[in-house]
Amino acid sequence: MKIISWNIDSLNAALTSDSARAQLTRKTLETIVAEDPDLLAIQETKLPAAGLNEKQKKALEEYFPNMDYVYNSSCEPARKGYAGTMILYKKGMSVEADFPKIGAPDTMDFEGRMITLDCGVFYLNTVYTPNAGDGLKRLEDRQEWDRCYKDYLISLDQTKPLITCGDYNCAHKEIDLANPAANHMSAGFTDEERAGFSAILEAGFTDSFRHIHGDIEKVYSWWAQRIKTSKINNSGWRIDYFLVSDRIKDQVTRSEMLDSGARQDHTPLVLEIEI
Repeated sequence: MKIISWNIDSLNAALTSDSARAQLTRKTLETIVAEDPDLLAIQETKLPAAGLNEKQKKALEEYFPNMDYVYNSSCEPARKGYAGTMILYKKGMSVEADFPKIGAPDTMDFEGRMITLDCGVFYLNTVYTPNAGDGLKRLEDRQEWDRCYKDYLISLDQTKPLITCGDYNCAHKEIDLANPAANHMSAGFTDEERAGFSAILEAGFTDSFRHIHGDIEKVYSWWAQRIKTSKINNSGWRIDYFLVSDRIKDQVTRSEMLDSGARQDHTPLVLEIEI
């Protein structure tokens, strides 16, 4: 089973824009197509509540003609065209989709941040974890999200093995970002967020990348767009993950980042597992 996860930062822009960035995004889409995944989880789709329009549907189906999809978009009372997730799966797969609400604070449960697929012998969950925000103004809400999300994952894992993936907006350890000393009070690397991520792992889940590769340095999944040299200098963060239930960690055969070329922001992740 091959699964890819990617924060695409606007599915519409990727599919229909003619900007230079959109062209780089489409090159990354071509890389994903060449990988031929069984499942593709996308975060930050930024689609309206009504979902894809006809132009977007046609463009998406040109890339993935052999896949069906489900999506979860932000809806009232949350902001429109915000956050959002999607999972594509190969036609013929028997899946059942759920769009869970976990008792998260503020409007987080209405921002389209999660999809869970029941894939028969395992669950696949994709998540776009809320950012703590400028000035850490959403940090308390983020901490409550982490607690609710952890409890939700535990509930799934009690039924069958779980694979969960996405943008967790947290660099877990100092090895997971290029400049830890300067970022201890930055969103994504506060003690509180790192403790929340640790609690998820301690609840019975494994960071598949570290399980396969150990503590190798300077391997990141995100580089800031607003800093033009961030990717050239590899001044990045590892904030995107594939986590798996501890009991299936040794079935993982591949867990790594895919090459997104010159495109900054997030790069796709790939997981291969014998399940």
